[in-house]
Amino acid sequence: MRKISESTVRRLCGYLRLLEEFQRAGKTTVSSDELALRGHTTPAQVRKDLSFFGSFGKRGLGYDVCDLTERLRDIMGLDKNYRVALIGAGKIGSALVQYRGFSDRGFDIVSVYDNDETKVGTSWGDVAVRHVSALESDLAVAPIQIAIIATPASEAQATLDRLVQLGIKAVLNFAPTQLDHPADVTVQNVNMAVELETLSYALRSCG
Repeated sequence: MRKISESTVRRLCGYLRLLEEFQRAGKTTVSSDELALRGHTTPAQVRKDLSFFGSFGKRGLGYDVCDLTERLRDIMGLDKNYRVALIGAGKIGSALVQYRGFSDRGFDIVSVYDNDETKVGTSWGDVAVRHVSALESDLAVAPIQIAIIATPASEAQATLDRLVQLGIKAVLNFAPTQLDHPADVTVQNVNMAVELETLSYALRSCG
């Protein structure tokens, strides 16, 4: 598959959510103008983003909502389920496990790890917290496709290095630090402080 920019992928995710809203509302067709308006972009950008993956819709008729939804789910790899391991059983980790939206989208958190003995052995829903020392042996028996790092910043790089050694290629990092990783490993960083700082700048600019 050809390399697509992260910004394009994010717009595709946005289009998919809009299409799912249209489906729930009973809408059968949608135009690039409607997707652009709701997605805060331009019709030309919508058509360009979709053109990376083939021909969609018919001129003058728009896109079939059900068909485009299924094709985008396939493009995004959402036609399958992913096994996810969470490393870090703190407050962020707890919130992530309880968020039902992950499983609804096919991301199943199947294991949780921590080095705090007071947390090891406790149950988080259907998942028992395991000691992080068991990571290698567990994944050898039951592989995962995605890992989430929710450890303190001081432990995040070592955790990522272990995951890389285990062959994990996709990591979501909630630790407030930038991580070094090989080029063939994708790490998405979620830093809520940075997001708030971005909003702070936006408010100051508006003033």
